[in-house]
Amino acid sequence: MKLDTSLYFITDSTGFAEEEFLRRVESALTGGVSILQLREKNRTTREYIDLAEKVHELTLKYKVPLIIDDRVDVMLASGAEGVHVGAEDMPVRTARSLIGEDKILGATAKTVEVATKAYEDGADYLGVGAIYPTTTKVKTVLTSTETLDAITKAVPIPVNAIGGLNKDNLHVLKGINIAGVCAVSAIMKADSPKEAASELKKAYERIVKGV
Repeated sequence: MKLDTSLYFITDSTGFAEEEFLRRVESALTGGVSILQLREKNRTTREYIDLAEKVHELTLKYKVPLIIDDRVDVMLASGAEGVHVGAEDMPVRTARSLIGEDKILGATAKTVEVATKAYEDGADYLGVGAIYPTTTKVKTVLTSTETLDAITKAVPIPVNAIGGLNKDNLHVLKGINIAGVCAVSAIMKADSPKEAASELKKAYERIVKGV
């Protein structure tokens, strides 16, 4: 099955009661999210697994792969389809050996060298950025569109742009062969996550893919 990362939604439950968080996640899924990452930095392992199982029920309903940020143990315990490892997380090769060949493995890359190694070590797709400053992480290292372009040409796996992206600023990605865009706040904090997801996907197809 071909991996569709065209609209990669990364969740942020900060400030939301669980019921409202899950409502927003489902709303986004109805708007055309093609892959979803559950990212929880401040929960206990048990809390993370519990939430992952609830989110997985929703993603299964919409036939969207669920990716767990950072935690291979939570991915395995919840039955999620994959895991994403960042620069300071578990090495890509180690993660691949633990999850097996059938699970999806994503990795973060900010340079061509890191991207190439991640691919060689077993990554199925890459997240590259931040393209714009973002409010979701304290540490934000910006990545130039030139580097993003170079990475897309260096590896044969899907490369997604991430970092402060929304429907109004995708023009900087025009002409770069990315497989999709990642969004957190643009969807999570929108009045209507469904509408925001739909508009972002249309903007990506129109501006970046020229469809």
